[in-house]
Amino acid sequence: MIFDVIIEIPAGSRNKYEVDHVTGEIRLDRMLFTSTRYPYDYGYVKNTLSQDGDPLDALVMLDEPTFPGCVVSCRVIGMLNMTDEAGGDDKLLCVAAGDVRKSYLQDLSDVPAYELSEIKHFFEVYKTLEPGKSVQGGEWVGHDAAEEEIHASYKRYNETH
Repeated sequence: MIFDVIIEIPAGSRNKYEVDHVTGEIRLDRMLFTSTRYPYDYGYVKNTLSQDGDPLDALVMLDEPTFPGCVVSCRVIGMLNMTDEAGGDDKLLCVAAGDVRKSYLQDLSDVPAYELSEIKHFFEVYKTLEPGKSVQGGEWVGHDAAEEEIHASYKRYNETH
């Protein structure tokens, strides 16, 4: 399954950018309150609706950062099930569909355990110092469960648009 991810935040950034879904403009929402930085490019799957009412979040494992607004054709390898103050806030873990350097990554078992721990740790702490923000959970699920959530998110989007 190949799908488009719209990058909002490049790897290494503490700036939290968001695409305004009405105007298409990219806005600086805030700077992360913690000293953590996004481990990979971060964005959302186009034309989806997650359980929290936002598009489905995606982290794209690229060797070099892209830029806000960049569209990357991706395939999923797993998903981090999380909940935040707004509800279900799952994070897809993806690779660029055409990246031959990452072609060996098909499922979570292909990603080094320490790297998965680093990614999970980032999402567990990146909102820690922000008033009114919280994160719970943080359990990895594999490729098949991630694809099921992508299909469900497309369905939720299509039912409301």
